[in-house]
Amino acid sequence: MANLEDLPLRNDLKGRKPYGAPQLHVPVALNVNENTHRIPEDVAVDIIARLAKAVLDINRYPDREFIELREALAKYLDADLTADNIWAANGSNEVLQHIFQAFGGPGRKALGFGPTYSMYALIAQGMATDYVDVARLDRYELTPERIRVAILEQKPNIVLLCSPNNPTGTPLSLSCIEAAYEAVSEVTGGIVVVDEAYAEFAGDTEISAISLLPGRERLLISRTMSKAFAFAGARVGYLAADPAAIDALRLVRLPYHLSAFTQAAALGALAHSATMLATVDDIRYQRDRIVVGLKELGLDPFRSDSNFVLFGGLQDPDAVWQALLDKGVLVRNVGIPGTLRVSAGTEAETTAFLQALREVLAN
Repeated sequence: MANLEDLPLRNDLKGRKPYGAPQLHVPVALNVNENTHRIPEDVAVDIIARLAKAVLDINRYPDREFIELREALAKYLDADLTADNIWAANGSNEVLQHIFQAFGGPGRKALGFGPTYSMYALIAQGMATDYVDVARLDRYELTPERIRVAILEQKPNIVLLCSPNNPTGTPLSLSCIEAAYEAVSEVTGGIVVVDEAYAEFAGDTEISAISLLPGRERLLISRTMSKAFAFAGARVGYLAADPAAIDALRLVRLPYHLSAFTQAAALGALAHSATMLATVDDIRYQRDRIVVGLKELGLDPFRSDSNFVLFGGLQDPDAVWQALLDKGVLVRNVGIPGTLRVSAGTEAETTAFLQALREVLAN
């Protein structure tokens, strides 16, 4: 049996490790920003019926253009969009990969503002695209001026803005997105990608980059059904953009990349979107409860518009992470000094986390 280093791997991949958080079976798993509420039984029954119907035609390829799903996603976004404005793939990571395949590549540069979603750099590397990480301001905030200066200096072909930001939860103003689009238009005519994976958890869900789409053909807004829809296992990500940008992604996708089962399951979830999103208010409440609890413990939670909280004030986050795990609570160490990140779970899970943390810090 060969070892990885025995293979003729690309030089830029040598020594690298694959992305992934620990997958551990614990009573309270709050480490990967999942919606920990299970989907309602009546929705599950409808989805199962749709999957069963899809099985009858499984000898045939699925709809390559997944028109019905794109129409349903456009209706869900409710922003005068049509199927022509929508793309979808196996999770928002594949959406991002399609973007890099179409607009990145050798001799091109992507710009992100770190700390941010670690997959941006990994996807860029996989697509042989240079990736530049510009540091955020105090408490991981961004301003239009910070963004504009970075773009004018770096001259990227792809600008990545995570709104709200992962792993910090930081909200992003529409003025920041407008500044990014104007700046990149000046230097390269490149694209701006706004990653709104956690948009449904924001304090004001009306503030979305989707409202900026008219007249901006190089603005792409990525979303997912993994978080608010509690659909992480289904792997459905999608994108809203000008029809020309959708055509560009069509050039690089693999044929029939969305299975008949994926399309059927996603359509079932979207048909019950109000029911599926009923847990969002509770998740927001638990997130805010976590913030209050962390402050009471003398810790430093950062501003979050997502379904998770990054908190600082830890002298030894590795030790705290392990001590919480020993108590059956799994959180995430994202590598930011002095911090850990916790997802907002159910009321019982949130209580278990806060109690376990209280006990750990008391020792």
